[in-house]
Amino acid sequence: MKKRLAAILLCAAMLLALAACGSGGESLTFGTGGDSGTYYAYGGTLAGYVTENTDTTVTAVTSNGSQTNIEDIASGDIQLGFVQSDVMSYAYAGTRLFLDEEGNSAPVTNFSVVAALYMEQVQIVTLNPDIKTVADLAGRTVSIGAIGSGVYFNALDVLGAYGLTEEDINPQYQDFATSVDSLKDGKIDAAFIVAGAPTTAVVDLASGNDVYLVGLDQEHIDALIETSPYYSANTITADVYGTPEDCTTVAIAAVVIAGNDVSEDAVYNFVSTIFENKGSLGHAKESELDLDFATSITDVPYHPGAARYFAEKGIEVPTA
Repeated sequence: MKKRLAAILLCAAMLLALAACGSGGESLTFGTGGDSGTYYAYGGTLAGYVTENTDTTVTAVTSNGSQTNIEDIASGDIQLGFVQSDVMSYAYAGTRLFLDEEGNSAPVTNFSVVAALYMEQVQIVTLNPDIKTVADLAGRTVSIGAIGSGVYFNALDVLGAYGLTEEDINPQYQDFATSVDSLKDGKIDAAFIVAGAPTTAVVDLASGNDVYLVGLDQEHIDALIETSPYYSANTITADVYGTPEDCTTVAIAAVVIAGNDVSEDAVYNFVSTIFENKGSLGHAKESELDLDFATSITDVPYHPGAARYFAEKGIEVPTA
């Protein structure tokens, strides 16, 4: 009897130990962006949903955005990250943001794509109704993002399409929240904000001010896409911020990437849970989830866990 009781207690102890250890689930840190942007809000929503519904624990943290997320994945500080598709391309090719101290190409390639989730619009925000085109920014005080940031290069690309350079404006190198405060205080005339619309910082600005978005015409959009094919034409409708009219601009893809050493099962849990539960995640951006768009990246390979899920849906993606 005592032996039987001891055996029962031993089994119970083993079961409790297994429960404490879980079922082999992985813990991932998800680098998002600043707390006033879409990356942080949406990333937190996705992290919470995956954690609650799988044995993969995902913790979303604030970050300085795309470049930092790529670098932190490379160093092993985080395992997942939101990135702009253009910055991701810079990293993989070793251009622009990813050069060594001598200015030579320094590619970062130890990451892979999980999925493209939504479009990030290049939003040129102003409180001045007289600023109607990009050309009108000449001689103005304009926030163009932190030096070397993804927003900074987006701003240079758009200005360049109109024949303008950094020297043709009075540039300010501010993040989203600081840009909005500067617009409110009249310290700047316009700000480049690259994020999925509606963007929290711009919504806040529009709540007490008449906001205007500076649009791009088709001729200049075509010229921009010809030199930088990661852009695509996009429209921000008037109802998003209560602007007088729709705004035609360009956009890039917001992509989730993972370190190549993250397990296939963990990435599969992340991507499958998101796409299989569209409509239940609790964030407005989930309306943009689309399998064709998710698998549209061609210049960076997909993680095997993501490829496994997309293959189940009949879509083949490139893998490393």
